[in-house]
Parts: sequence; structure tokens; C-alpha cells
Amino acid sequence: MKILAVCGSGLGSSFMLEMNIRDILKELGIEAEVEHSDLASATQDAADWFVMAKDIASSATHLKNVISLNSVIDKVELKGKLQEILVD
Repeated sequence: MKILAVCGSGLGSSFMLEMNIRDILKELGIEAEVEHSDLASATQDAADWFVMAKDIASSATHLKNVISLNSVIDKVELKGKLQEILVD
């Protein structure tokens, strides 16, 4: 499984989100490839799941399996959404 953290420029917030996703997946015992990217470079075949802030998720109509976050710094929200989707 591959997860792509996405932000507008593909730099700061997507990298931070990538690191948070890695931490949470490790805690949950889930193995996945995690990378980060800018929205313009994100293509549907780039990942199985795309994690991004709610404000840019509305512009990600070309992507499926989008996990939209109210806050990219809220690890509790991120963990809850990842568990919802990835844990049986």
C-alpha cells in the first residue's frame, strides 16, 4: 500500500504530514510506503490513498481515495481517519 501526503507546494506541510503518517502507521503496526507531493504532481496512479487538508481536497477532483483533514497538525484526527480506513 502507498500513501501520499499532499499539500499545495509539496514542501513543508506535506512533509510534516508524511512524518506524522509514518509515526501513526508504526504505532498501529501497519506497513505502507509513505511519500509527499504537491497537488499538481499527484496523479491517481501515484498512491492508493491521498492525505491532505480539507481546503485543498476540494481541488483534488482528479484523485480518488482522498483522506481530508480539518487540520494537518492534529495527530488525533489523522490517527482516527487512518484507523477508520486501514484497520479491519
